[in-house]
Amino acid sequence: MLPLHSLGERIVVLGPSNAGKSTLAVALSKKLGFPTVHLDQLHHLPYTDWQQRPEAEFAALHDAAILGEQWIMEGNYTRLMPQRLARATGAILITSNHWLRFTRYIKRTLLNSANRAGHLEGARDSIKWEMVQWILVKTRDSGTKYAKILQASELPMVECHTAKALNSLYRAWDLPARR
Repeated sequence: MLPLHSLGERIVVLGPSNAGKSTLAVALSKKLGFPTVHLDQLHHLPYTDWQQRPEAEFAALHDAAILGEQWIMEGNYTRLMPQRLARATGAILITSNHWLRFTRYIKRTLLNSANRAGHLEGARDSIKWEMVQWILVKTRDSGTKYAKILQASELPMVECHTAKALNSLYRAWDLPARR
């Protein structure tokens, strides 16, 4: 595993929904003192039921965020990845079994904590059939797609494909414990 410092000062965290991207991004931010950017928060309007912003507005927010000198940016949005990866200095890909990710989705939705990493301000989470399909069917194998994109970018990269590997990363980099 690469040492954390080898990823530089602009780190992207990619992976399928509920793999732990937001939680890892917050832990990295606390460790390194870099701001965290949650792309879901830029893509959706606060105080809504995860209503999407107009695409041009989201793209402008994204492009403004990547101009920062230091950041931990988590989220996928493949259509905006080229400019994000061009600015990034390192990448982390985390994946896990789709059933584990589904369980995490149910748990986080039922707990509905405003303190959850990546929570949309003013939103109340609820179980949505679209998200169930997204996790269990549509993005079931998206980790492979993200791995290919990151390998082509030639950025220094760390991959964690199991919950055990992610726990090892937390220990190796002495990151704040996950909640």
